[in-house]
Amino acid sequence: MLLNTFEFVLVNNPVRALFQRHLEARRLLKMGGAVPGGHALEIGCGRGVGVEIILDQFGAHLVDAFDLDPRMVRRAERRLQKYGERVSLWVGDATCINAPDATYDAVFDFDIIHHIPDWRMAVAEVFRVLKPGGRFYAEEMLKAFIHNPVARALTDHPLEDRFDHIAFLGGLEAAGFSVRAEKKFLNYTGWYIAEK
Repeated sequence: MLLNTFEFVLVNNPVRALFQRHLEARRLLKMGGAVPGGHALEIGCGRGVGVEIILDQFGAHLVDAFDLDPRMVRRAERRLQKYGERVSLWVGDATCINAPDATYDAVFDFDIIHHIPDWRMAVAEVFRVLKPGGRFYAEEMLKAFIHNPVARALTDHPLEDRFDHIAFLGGLEAAGFSVRAEKKFLNYTGWYIAEK
């Protein structure tokens, strides 16, 4: 699902980047560790901040990334030119990831899966493209946030079949993952490390 105008502005500002670098990434790194020299994928890469984090903070050597919105991919291409061939970007859909089975050492999700109507298919695709022993790093907005009246007024999220913390854990396990670490905050946000 493409972002509305408010969400597009929200994710393309320095405050969002600071939050992603200094809270989300640090928490996921503490929970799941680094991927030094690894080949990683970011689903829903936006303007490329997450790719930088995966390279610089998590230590990946190569990062592939995609976004459903061509505007975001163009922004990411400009931002990530300095990394050269270490980064590959494309327009794509998380429910049908354009990669062979068992390609990646790690897959990263910085608040993307809650935007996807068929979120279980996206989780299954993440499982498919991970190597055995590969890790899925996810930070997600939960049902209570999505159904909050303020969030509903400002954002466009699918409202049917949304997950809370327990349902997301169940979706990970149903896809075949072993959950290694998990945390939640006020039933609004969850952090997850799952292993194939």
